[in-house]
Amino acid sequence: MGKERTVHRCSECGSVAPRWSGRCTGCGGWNTLVEELDLPLGSRRRAGPAAAAVRLGAVDGGGWQPRSTGITELDRVLGGGLVPGSVSLLGGEPGIGKSTLLLQLLTRVAATGSPCLLVAAEESAQQVRSRAERLGPLPPSLWVVAETDLAGIEGAIDDVGPELVVVDSIQAVADPRFESAPGSVAQVRECAASFVRRAKASGTTTVLVGHVTKEGALAGPRVLEHVVDTVLSFEGDRHHALRLLRAVKHRFGATGELGVFEMGDSGLTEVADPSGLLLGDRRPGLPGSVVVPAMEGRRPILVEVQALVVDTNAQFPRRSPHGLEGGRLALLIGVLENRAGISFAKREVFASAVGGVRLNEPAVDLGVALALASAASGRALPDDLVACGEVGLGGELRQVSHTGRRLAEAARLGFRAALVPASAPDGPEGMRLVRATTLRAALDATRTRLLPVGSE
Repeated sequence: MGKERTVHRCSECGSVAPRWSGRCTGCGGWNTLVEELDLPLGSRRRAGPAAAAVRLGAVDGGGWQPRSTGITELDRVLGGGLVPGSVSLLGGEPGIGKSTLLLQLLTRVAATGSPCLLVAAEESAQQVRSRAERLGPLPPSLWVVAETDLAGIEGAIDDVGPELVVVDSIQAVADPRFESAPGSVAQVRECAASFVRRAKASGTTTVLVGHVTKEGALAGPRVLEHVVDTVLSFEGDRHHALRLLRAVKHRFGATGELGVFEMGDSGLTEVADPSGLLLGDRRPGLPGSVVVPAMEGRRPILVEVQALVVDTNAQFPRRSPHGLEGGRLALLIGVLENRAGISFAKREVFASAVGGVRLNEPAVDLGVALALASAASGRALPDDLVACGEVGLGGELRQVSHTGRRLAEAARLGFRAALVPASAPDGPEGMRLVRATTLRAALDATRTRLLPVGSE
């Protein structure tokens, strides 16, 4: 049988072209032609009988229970473990530790005697073994194939019969029926669909590694995220040891849990107490420093926020956020100037979430504002104080979700006072709540003379 013919179809108007071009001749759209197979009309019809409809209550719910991976933090995110026959997509920046995490997963599962297969589409088998030896002993049930051809990979899966398959990465796999290069829309779409069909038919658990764009989104067609059961995001700063794993999509459970790891010489280590790790090197009595109880999914984590304010003669002073949203930092500076009388006109502002954590929720507003005011005045905030609340444009403080869980985590680590909005619920026993209705009142309540003399 000869090679199947491919065509390029416009995703906007459906016009067909024999070869790719930048502009569709039918509608005039740019970069809308996508490669696909030119199947005869008869081959598109169903080859077998149609599936019969059944009552939902009669469907067998067994066989879809998660199985533990042996990695507690990964099981936390997946709601108990990987489901047989499921297909998961793991994305993250290059060098963040995706391959290390999955190699540890394969090693743990293979150690139980279950056959596992690693498809090394970007590395040689020797490179994979070199990395695996640093993580521990190599179980005999762990197999590896260095292959990029989809047909060769499917042959290796048939030969090994694994319970778990990891493909690293889906952008490097190519279907020989298509003329386009690996990583193109057609290649990623069809290769992913092929792995999904095989997983559902055989019950093999499959994990695909996906590249990300410079904006942090998964590369490739959006259909790649739609066809898989679970989309996992592995985040962190490569210059810091902390790594965060969260589920963006999960058909078998909730997406609110967070897994925390620490990268070391021997691979990724699970972190049972991330708050203690992040605050381990905190320096007490430092101006511009405050602890905020953030929520990562449904898990409270205490993070130190630091701010530095420096006088400058520059016409446009810098506003440099690290781990914080730039727009939110500018908003808080504006509120502090307009509602609290603290001027940043001739000052450069640097604000950072310590430890490589990204804080994007409004609940950290009050803590960031206090850190800025403390840095501007040069006076430190109390060491045993945490701050939690959203700051409005009018300078008012608003209650945030899960306040009780946030404060309970702070009390566990020894913090005895919390600055919160007036409408916040009661805190845990032994913690004193300092309530404030406005940002100005919150600054006054700290009793550290952060405000300029005579300001309103």
